[in-house]
Amino acid sequence: AGETIARMDGSIAVILAAERTVLNLLGRLSGIATLTRRFVDAVAGETAVVCGTRKTTPGWRGLEKYAVRCGGGTLHRIGLYDAALYKDNHLARLGPNPGPALAAAIASVRREHPLRFVQVEADTLDQVRTILQFEPGLVDLVLLDNMADAELSASVALRAELAPTILLEASGGVTLARVRAVAATGVDRISVGAVTHSAPALDIGLDLEPA
Repeated sequence: AGETIARMDGSIAVILAAERTVLNLLGRLSGIATLTRRFVDAVAGETAVVCGTRKTTPGWRGLEKYAVRCGGGTLHRIGLYDAALYKDNHLARLGPNPGPALAAAIASVRREHPLRFVQVEADTLDQVRTILQFEPGLVDLVLLDNMADAELSASVALRAELAPTILLEASGGVTLARVRAVAATGVDRISVGAVTHSAPALDIGLDLEPA
């Protein structure tokens, strides 16, 4: 509190015209970076990293993801263009036994598009087992959606047994009070939507110095 983060000089009319826009921008992004740092500090000593999510403000995605990085977090996918994430709605479209069709769809996407990674959402241990048994190289990460800590630990054990190179990401319901327990289950990544959609803005002001 009370720290100076920048000084400027110039036309007073221009400075005052830009004041609120600049302060809104700094306050919003600084709030994201600060909350991200609190999550990162909460898992210090564990191997899991904290990730932002796709839940960003329209038009601000690049800035908010940069703020997450400034707070020590890592990136989820940037958009639809750089990585593939198969969620529950995709799986529902494939029918009651989506495993074979999903594997075929992933193989097709990998042939047609250069991707940073392919991730598949799972909300039960049976789904985790199915995904881990896919042909090696199809899936890079499994998103463990809204699982209790015991289920996360069981998923980690399944991964060690079936596909040790696939990364596991815990997501959903991760709070500051819980994040360390989630990290202790052995997952590799923890995605926290709150760092962008619920971060409180920092109180940053502009004070003119006497002429």
